Amino acid sequence: MKKTIKIFISLFFITTFLQTNLQAQSLSVGTPVLEDYYRRLQLLGKVDEDISFVIRPLYSDALINFDNVFYPEYRSKRKRFKNTNSFFEFGKGKGLVKILPISLKQQYNSHHPEGFNDGAMIPARGYQNLLSLGIFAKYGVLSIQFQPEFVYAQNKSFEGYRPGYVNPLGLVFPSSPNRSGIDFPERFGENSYSKFFLGQSSIRLNFGAVSFGFSNENLWWGPGMRNSLLMTNTSPGFKHFTFNTIRPLKTPIGSFEWQLIGGRLDGSGYTAGLPDDWRYINAMVLSYQPKWLPGLFFGLIRSFSIYNKDLGGGIGDYLPVFDLLTKISAGGSDEDAKRRDQIASIFMRWVWTKSNAEIYVEYGRSDHAWDTRDLIVEASHSDAYIIGLKKLIPVNKRTDTYIQVNAELTHLESNAISLNRDVVSWYEHGLVLHGHTHQGQILGAGIGPGSNLQTLNVSWVQSLKSFGIQFERFVHNNDFFQRYVKDIRENWVDMSATAFATWNHNNLLFDVKFRFVKSFNYQWVYTPKLGDPSFFWEGEGWDVFNLQAQIAVIYRF
Repeated sequence: MKKTIKIFISLFFITTFLQTNLQAQSLSVGTPVLEDYYRRLQLLGKVDEDISFVIRPLYSDALINFDNVFYPEYRSKRKRFKNTNSFFEFGKGKGLVKILPISLKQQYNSHHPEGFNDGAMIPARGYQNLLSLGIFAKYGVLSIQFQPEFVYAQNKSFEGYRPGYVNPLGLVFPSSPNRSGIDFPERFGENSYSKFFLGQSSIRLNFGAVSFGFSNENLWWGPGMRNSLLMTNTSPGFKHFTFNTIRPLKTPIGSFEWQLIGGRLDGSGYTAGLPDDWRYINAMVLSYQPKWLPGLFFGLIRSFSIYNKDLGGGIGDYLPVFDLLTKISAGGSDEDAKRRDQIASIFMRWVWTKSNAEIYVEYGRSDHAWDTRDLIVEASHSDAYIIGLKKLIPVNKRTDTYIQVNAELTHLESNAISLNRDVVSWYEHGLVLHGHTHQGQILGAGIGPGSNLQTLNVSWVQSLKSFGIQFERFVHNNDFFQRYVKDIRENWVDMSATAFATWNHNNLLFDVKFRFVKSFNYQWVYTPKLGDPSFFWEGEGWDVFNLQAQIAVIYRF
């Protein structure tokens, strides 16, 4: 037994630390065209099946079949890359400097703010753009990626939430639809908005499969494609120290990927009544791919946040993600006294390359179970989940042409347990009042607290080219509806259809979307028809139409 353990430890250190000819260049979360393309290639068996795609950004060291991750369409990748002026080497090949692609993302909303998974962009009506550019450099084990971002938004005024509105049942709307006053502003000030960000920048030391460093990059944790419960690119990136894998760490029992962070979350400055203090976040994700079950990934995600003034000085205060999962094992009432917020989830992704398909699920809780008994008898307390599948249907394998179908369901609404047990909505918290946010935007699923989303996406795909349509039903904050609205005619529901296309032309990548949204009972407003009770269903909701246009252009050097 001791000999087996020694062999395992030796293999771990060999595979982890001996390889140093690495880049650790990242493909940023939300990169148009390319992210979906690589995940699609895995279903076709053309990308390493040990890559989980549940921890992003992706790194060039994981995509070993592609010499230049920004030019996957060219099989003579090194030759193509060297014919450009985008990089130069120095120090006898130990050093490298690259010019990163220039990205311009543009968005327009006609009636009211729409959109999530758009990084440093804000919810805003009117025109908005995000410009990104930068350089990547490495020497030996050191790598530096400097990729700042600039955002400008018209941020035009619009008719929004109506505090004090009296609905048909005589109930008065409170000052905010969010129970705890979470830092989730409806509008970011009354003027146009412009701001510089560090963007997708990082500085790292890379040893084999692992990397240590400081980063401001957006993170995506979880198998979902439209949403994820704890970490997405809906908010801007935040400053954090990181210890993570940059490719799957292969061992005798399978492959592992992980990321452990400690960082800083800031407020938006546009929500009144919140503490003037930043929050410390400690979070981790771990994914395991068993050697005996190719294509299967499962793991866990956990996050703690706490105001800086409440943060202790011990190692356990900075790394609470390693505490035991139940509240009683973590100290019971002493855990409550620490004034910190925990969210956790487990996930599974299963890839079937022979069927060109995958299924995935993520299940989470936004509150500790008191003990194992509590977890068993009320397993659905404060829960949320994401379920999805993706399938490629061959049209012409010789030309790599397929029909891609993706369906995903996200459920954040509180369940019936909340009738007898007090529950705050996902991403809200009674002590960490800013909630699970950064600079006024949700860190997790962009649909926001108490909301649900059903998505069906069908497209024609061929290499980097695609076109298709996406249908969605978006139920806005049903937790607010159950607490303050209660009129069964007043649910705020968006029905939308999005036409989209992606294509490449020489150095350029294009991603275009036009989303047509009909909002039923916008802001939960409904006017009943007076008179005979038989006209109960014949009133008029505040139904509005919104057009959202998104155009992204990437120039690859």
